[in-house]
Amino acid sequence: MSLQTRPKNTVETGKRRFLNRMIAVLIGGMLLDGYILGIVGPVSSAMADELQLSPLWEGLIVAAALLGILAGSPLGGWAADKWGRKPLFTFDIALFTVASAMQFFIDSPVLLLVARLLMGIAIGIEYSVGWPLMGEFSPTRLRGRLLGAMNIAWYGGFMMAYLIGYLLNEYTEIGWRFILGTSTFLALLLFIARLGMPESPRWLFSVGRRDEARLLAQKYLPDDALSDLEHEDVRKGSFAMLFSRQYWRSTLFISGFWFCAVAPYFAIATFADSVLHQYGLAGGLAGGVGLSAVALAGVVITFFLIDKLGRRVLTVPTQWLCAVVLAVIGIWGGAPPAVVLVLFLVFSFFNAGYTTLTGVYPAEIFPTEIRGIGTGFATSISRIGAFVGTFLMPLAIENLGTSTTMLIAAAVAFAGAGLSQWLAPETKGMSLTEAAAGYTH
Repeated sequence: MSLQTRPKNTVETGKRRFLNRMIAVLIGGMLLDGYILGIVGPVSSAMADELQLSPLWEGLIVAAALLGILAGSPLGGWAADKWGRKPLFTFDIALFTVASAMQFFIDSPVLLLVARLLMGIAIGIEYSVGWPLMGEFSPTRLRGRLLGAMNIAWYGGFMMAYLIGYLLNEYTEIGWRFILGTSTFLALLLFIARLGMPESPRWLFSVGRRDEARLLAQKYLPDDALSDLEHEDVRKGSFAMLFSRQYWRSTLFISGFWFCAVAPYFAIATFADSVLHQYGLAGGLAGGVGLSAVALAGVVITFFLIDKLGRRVLTVPTQWLCAVVLAVIGIWGGAPPAVVLVLFLVFSFFNAGYTTLTGVYPAEIFPTEIRGIGTGFATSISRIGAFVGTFLMPLAIENLGTSTTMLIAAAVAFAGAGLSQWLAPETKGMSLTEAAAGYTH
């Protein structure tokens, strides 16, 4: 029986089941990203002691995954736009599984650095494929929430990893290698779940494979995305298009916004224990998980509001607020510990809220032919910020002091707020074709 003659209810049920599966495997990829970055914090001391790591080596290993993302994102985005989403979608999780399993057998800082770097490359590819896929398969009315749900998974993975890592490190004798390697089990399950997933009809249409695209679209796409498919341009994308007259503002906004959003967060969250101790606050489980839990709450609330209030209203004001909060922490050096803790929690909550938009905007305002490379390039720029924050945080605290370090973080946040005030667009309720066709704010 063809799709045209199958009962409508059967077709719609099949589409819903597929969308649920797609959501699950894409969210799983983001959860893994948060997990591998969060799992390092609780075991960093034990790892540094056994491997006799200098502060330089410790910073490099903690930030290695971010460096991998820096390289993997643009390469993965370029490959996804050239050869399709499906091949990269399977390859990245296979690479991640192998690299993660290497952590069970670490015997030197170099091997650990290589394993974490390969995992980062895999996650970078995931970024440049996962968000475009979610945008290309989502119904318009739910697109913001579904893209935002991937950030819920990231923060959930980060918090879950910190909690698991802390408990295993404190109350068991299994060792830091096994704790780091726990991401392998999640990766293997995700690899199996992704087998047999289809290619994106939008990508097929954009490269001229229209008949194949229409067949897959009828089987998998929601009705509004199905009708919008016919408005898809058939043209070859290129890296240079990111800086063309039509798209340079999109590229500048997404890259700069993302950089300024994640640099302060990664620095504070990764070294939450050290940062909180500098202010006379308890670190450990309560500190690290507490900041991550509040951040997760910010993402969840943004998830519920994004398709109701829109993108811009959730992007601009909260960035100004976070910049002010970090400035207060830096200027008020003698603030009571309770006040400092509240300010850190406020920052974590609202920063996570607008960081959710860093996954939504790339999938919406880049056209299909450069959606992968555009997302990959912006991801790469953002990971420069995350790497700088993670790598320099312990060095800055040691050499400049905590107050100056927080003021530097505030300056980065102010720069992001100004950029978003100027360029952040509104894409609520638009089809992907409409959102990528013009840049308005």
